[in-house]
Amino acid sequence: MTADEPRRQRWRERLLAEDDLTADSGLGRPPETRRQAMVKLMWVCIWFAYLGEPVSDLLGGHHTLAAVLLGALGLLAYLGVYLALIFRRTMLAMDGRVFAPLGFLLGTALVLTLTLGYSWLVLFVYVSVAASAVLPMRLARLAILLVTGLLLGIGMTAPGAGDFLPWLVLPTLLGGAAMAGVRQMARTARALREARATVAHLAANEERLRLARDLHDLLGHSLSLITLKSELAGRMLPDRPEQAAQQVADIEKVSRQALVDVREAVSGFRRPTLGAELAGARTALTAAGIAAAVAPFPERHPDLPAAQEGALAWALREAVTNAVRHSGARRCELTLTEESDELCLTVTDDGKGPAGPHGNGLTGLAERLALADGRLETGPGPRGGFRLRAYVPLSRAGAAPEQQDPAPPVGSC
Repeated sequence: MTADEPRRQRWRERLLAEDDLTADSGLGRPPETRRQAMVKLMWVCIWFAYLGEPVSDLLGGHHTLAAVLLGALGLLAYLGVYLALIFRRTMLAMDGRVFAPLGFLLGTALVLTLTLGYSWLVLFVYVSVAASAVLPMRLARLAILLVTGLLLGIGMTAPGAGDFLPWLVLPTLLGGAAMAGVRQMARTARALREARATVAHLAANEERLRLARDLHDLLGHSLSLITLKSELAGRMLPDRPEQAAQQVADIEKVSRQALVDVREAVSGFRRPTLGAELAGARTALTAAGIAAAVAPFPERHPDLPAAQEGALAWALREAVTNAVRHSGARRCELTLTEESDELCLTVTDDGKGPAGPHGNGLTGLAERLALADGRLETGPGPRGGFRLRAYVPLSRAGAAPEQQDPAPPVGSC
């Protein structure tokens, strides 16, 4: 290792540290969806408008046949390397393998411009965009300035440079900056998705820990009491059978109460909440390309029992699932309003509505709401589409004891 090698290593690490791609969470690069690939392709195709000048120059009869063939081959190779960099290396961390393709693009642009004419100066725009797509921010800025300087240096020697050169310098500078901005936005969106997944994972772990603590507290005391009373009944059994029988009765009572406590704890663990379902509804609608108009939901209505809240949460989940899967809607509105002594959840979309009678999902949802003393209303919305309204009663004196949630509905309409 030479004396300058540690300094080069520190410089390389500092450059990479400035690039957010090295700050991945370790989850790896997510697979690119077809929609993302199409958006990237459309963005890339915008820049292909600048290829009109080189193509016109090749087809204009200004060069020999050999020059035209070599120029066409050089242009095809140039575009192949450019597309490979844009599609394969944009979201990966930088390594030394990107310098050879970038050098090829820059060398090809220089050779074709100097041999075939100034119409090929537009290739420097693609070099700037490619450098911004694969290099860390500091190196990308230097590369943009270098490419722009070469463009100016060569273009100033052309006759009438003042007429066309500004129209090439601006795209070279702004194109590189735009690609850097798009790349930064993609990294931010990717980091946000990973952060949301991490938050959901931590929330699930926290809920598991809560359930474990509850079960430990519930069963630890009950099982300890059952053990003590069993030992006491065993000692009493030969001489005092009546007292032993009383201890056995106490054991039965404690075990039944422990069973009730465990069922309540598990029921509270499984019951959905409006807050959690609202977050899931936003994510599902956004992923389906449906604009979500959500009125502010209260985090916890003071007069809404847990069983009724669970029924409304199931209603919200079923309605959003139907909108995503079957409606073909472009907009979905979610509101939660208080009407007299009831709370009403309304989900309205602008889709095509149901094609027939209720399926298993809405039928099971109506049954679930009935168990919570609520009701379900469905039909066309005020401006077409489909509207679902789920009503549950607010708490009142003499309300019936809370029932355990039945199994979630199966299927959808």
